[in-house]
Formats: sequence, structure tokens, C-alpha cells
Amino acid sequence: MTKTRIGLIFGGKSAEHEVSLQSAKNIVDALDKTRFEVTMIGIDKQGQWHLNDASNFLLDADDPSRIALRESNRDLAVMPGRSHDQWLEAGQGALAQLDVVFPIVHGTLGEDGSLQGLLRILDLPQVGSGVLGSAICMDKDVAKRLLRDAGLQVAPFVSVTRTRRASLDFDAVVDQLGLPLFVKPASQGSSVGVSKVVDRSGFERALDEAFSFDHKVLIEQAIEGREIECAVLGNDAPRASLCGEILLSDEFYSYDTKYISESGARLSIPAELTDAQSEAIQAVALETFALLECQGMARVDVFLTEDDRVVVNEVNTLPGFTRISMYPKLWEASGLSYSDLLTTLIELARERHTQDLALKSSRSEH
Repeated sequence: MTKTRIGLIFGGKSAEHEVSLQSAKNIVDALDKTRFEVTMIGIDKQGQWHLNDASNFLLDADDPSRIALRESNRDLAVMPGRSHDQWLEAGQGALAQLDVVFPIVHGTLGEDGSLQGLLRILDLPQVGSGVLGSAICMDKDVAKRLLRDAGLQVAPFVSVTRTRRASLDFDAVVDQLGLPLFVKPASQGSSVGVSKVVDRSGFERALDEAFSFDHKVLIEQAIEGREIECAVLGNDAPRASLCGEILLSDEFYSYDTKYISESGARLSIPAELTDAQSEAIQAVALETFALLECQGMARVDVFLTEDDRVVVNEVNTLPGFTRISMYPKLWEASGLSYSDLLTTLIELARERHTQDLALKSSRSEH
């Protein structure tokens, strides 16, 4: 049987570069080797694309605090407009044809629709959401507005652009949202640039930090509640996983807590919820997935309050696939192994690409 060739794109010019490297390692290890062969495309922190060896593409692979891309100096280029031979290695010619691309570039230029747009132009099936769903979910301000206007509950918030920062009044924000507050870049993931604010001086420092990562910042009311996550899988008929809970030892779910600390948080899978609570969270996750134009996969993070309100926190269209990531763990608990999950995602990518090919691109087509 001919194996399906998967192009795994990872790394990236992003604050989540190291998380992507961890995800790529786990995906390579878990792919069904009887069905798939993988072509590794690593993007370094300068944005250069390299062809990498799947057996030797990382430095300090087992240390999340030091993990790094082993640069190969095998530079890649793409040829838009072709239906085959879209990838070229410098000085070597076309790569073997890729059947499906699995982008696992978390954050900027990978999860925000940029990479998805390139892959669409290259006419290649891709795992995960397309341009619109990726862009919406990456911009927390836009996503929250859409959810709020559709009647779903989100934390009260205000957003501010860099050009309007000088007119932002701390007292007015506190009058509207109270304390504590969370300040975060509008378009970052993995809690990069996020700060918890309890006073005016902390507010200014938090804005400085958030604006160092983005041109727009979200300021949110702190929600008292349990932090629950639900995984969604599918295209036209998505399904929701069992729910998982994040139990924190640290003050909040920061980047270090997620990926570095051994004791900052633990995951409870499945979460200790009543059937009614689980069903309510799953229903909100599926509605959120559809409203925000997601496809393939997403992880929907919510707060469950004491009075059983489900408040949507954020949606991740390319959730982590590290050894401690919630998305694959939720599906394992729901009866779908890591390897089978990857196979399903690849099949969903091909399914959606087939649907795209059936669309007309000219008025003269019959």
C-alpha cells in the first residue's frame, strides 16, 4: 500500500516556537508508520524554512526549557499556482509530492490564518481550520465579540489599540470590570504576555508586556470558576470529547505553568462534573466551534461558575500536541488514541479539500 506523505510544518517566527517543536516531536512519534511517511519542514525563529530529518531535527529534545530546532541549511521554496511539485529544495529541485500538510506552528504566522492562506493558494489539503476560522480565533477581541453577539457568555472585557493607549483610564476600566483584571495580547496563545493585575502600577506593567507582543490588547474581568477544557473534532458534523479540568497550584495558567513547571498545574481527565454540567459544556463547545468557523479541530476553554454558568474563555484552533497537552489527552480519555486522532485529522483535511475542489472557480464552468 502506498503511504500518504505528510508535510509537517513546525517551529515558526513566534513566541510559541518551542511549544511547536514539542508538538512536532510528539506527532512524529505517534503517526501510524504503516500508513504515513513524514516530510519535516522546520521554520526557524528568523522565519527561514528548512527541510529537516525526522530522526534528528531537535536539540535538547527532552528539555522543554532548552529545546531548539536543529537547522539543516536545506532551504525550501514554494511555487504557487501549481497543482503538484509545489515545494522546491534549493539546488535540488522538487520534493516528493505532499498529500496532506499538518501545520503545527502555534501562534503568530501559523495559527492566525497566514500559513493557512499560503497552503490554500498551494492547493494542498491541510489539517485544522482554514483562513477565516484561524484568524477569528487568534484574535480574542473579535472572537469574543462574535460569541457575545450570538448570546454565548464571555468574560466582560475592553480592548485597546496601541494608538489609543494614552486615552485609557485605569479608574474607568476598574469601574467597568473590577479587580483583579487580566491583561493579554489580543493575538497570542499559550498565555504569552498575559498578566494578572491587582493595582494601577501592575496595570501599566501589564500593558507594557502585552503591547510588546501585539498592537491590540484585551483587558478582561477575572472570572471566578473552574477552568474546564473540551476538545472538538470534525468538519460538518463535529463531536465533543469528555471534559478536562486544570487544577492550578500557580496563580494562573501561565506559559511556564503550561509547558515548563512540573508542579504548577495538574490535569483532571475526565473532570469531576455532573452529567448535566458535562453536557452543557460540550454543547457550548460545539456551538462555539461552529460560530467561529472552525474546522478539523479546536480546543474550547471555558470557566464553569458556582451557579453553573459556562463562560467561554478562548478557542485554540491548533492546540498543543506536547506530551502534557490537553487536546490529545481528552481524546485518549474519550476512546481515541493519539495515533488514531492524528489519522482522523488527516482524513478530515482530505475530506474538506475534496469539498473545496468541487466548488466552481469560474462562471463558465458547468
